[in-house]
Amino acid sequence: MVSAPPMLGILAGRGDLPRRMIETCRLINRPFFVLAFEGQTEQATVEGTPHAWTRLGAVGFALDTLHHAGVKEIVFAGAIKRPSLLTLKPDAKGAALLARIGLRALGDDGLLRAVSDVLEGEGFRIIGADDVLTSLLATGGPLGRYKPDALAEEDIARGIAVARALGAVDVGQAVVIQQGIVLGVEAIEGTDALIQRTASLRREGLGGVLVKLMKPGQDRRFDLPTIGLGTVTLAASVGLRGIALEAGHVLVLDRERAIEAADETGLFVYGFDAPDAGGTRGSDQ
Repeated sequence: MVSAPPMLGILAGRGDLPRRMIETCRLINRPFFVLAFEGQTEQATVEGTPHAWTRLGAVGFALDTLHHAGVKEIVFAGAIKRPSLLTLKPDAKGAALLARIGLRALGDDGLLRAVSDVLEGEGFRIIGADDVLTSLLATGGPLGRYKPDALAEEDIARGIAVARALGAVDVGQAVVIQQGIVLGVEAIEGTDALIQRTASLRREGLGGVLVKLMKPGQDRRFDLPTIGLGTVTLAASVGLRGIALEAGHVLVLDRERAIEAADETGLFVYGFDAPDAGGTRGSDQ
């Protein structure tokens, strides 16, 4: 007799990813519980779901809530805007976590690793979003009707090099390249804001390419790069030629609709191999 899967705790941020996670859990009959964050999670995300709301700084309450809900495995889903220390208002466990993190809080990877240490110390097992959304990872080659030409391939190669350099110092996961020129790099603002910011910097001639990949050595259980229909629509609206994604390491939400939109606008969506990325699964490996 097949045993039931363990209760999954979805730590929900902003965007489509937590909603897709909830839809998938319902589809495969996996029990789940959503922990929503005040000022971060959208109300519509948790409507009709088993959930609880918490402040980011209320670490003790969050841990107690997850235990009480019977959660055994945890997945991070969606973006979280990092608050200032003045607005965080940590409880006792939150203050202890901040003291332990120290300078690691300055970077996303260090912060997430510290949070994962606390969760694993409480007996939770952390899994990656792709462990649940297994069919949404970008595949190699063209995902739609169009593919990059030789000039676009040069931009992609340039973008991979730049994005890897940025990722090595924990800055971002995406860049926009046009005719070999770096129009913009992703920082704390996110991919959509990066695309919007580069619209006014576009040069004459063939449009640029958004290149998105996983940071070198990144623990893929956290902040796996993601695009969706909105990314494709926005990229086309500002005149980009295409989107290049690291195959096997980037999630494509609403894949059918996103690729359909790309085909309608003449945008290529292309999966490339980057064998030196070196992603890990933390203590799972």
